[in-house]
Amino acid sequence: MPRPDEDTKAYFRSILPDDRGITVRPMFGNISGFVNGNMFVGVFGADVFVRLAEADRAELLKEPGASHFEPVHGRPMAEYVTMPNSWREESDKARDWVSRSLSWASEMPPKQPKKRTRKR
Repeated sequence: MPRPDEDTKAYFRSILPDDRGITVRPMFGNISGFVNGNMFVGVFGADVFVRLAEADRAELLKEPGASHFEPVHGRPMAEYVTMPNSWREESDKARDWVSRSLSWASEMPPKQPKKRTRKR
């Protein structure tokens, strides 16, 4: 599993909207942003991905350097798109897409915690 470097973590935090409803948690050695328990943005190695509605996904995928988020080769995660790494120099673009993602994910019903079963 690729790990983010400190510059990627700092970039990720710099593009998060200032919203009290956002929580940032570790996710498989990386970090992700959640709203109402739903992941809407995250880091995977050096890449930052966002969760988007279908029309927004299609729009973002037209940008050079954007791609379907595929943490395991051949198994893309539905609804998620990796933003172009070149946007680190144009963080306003990245912030706009993260805000779109937050807006869309905020409309989703709150994610219910999974019930844990005890092993005997």
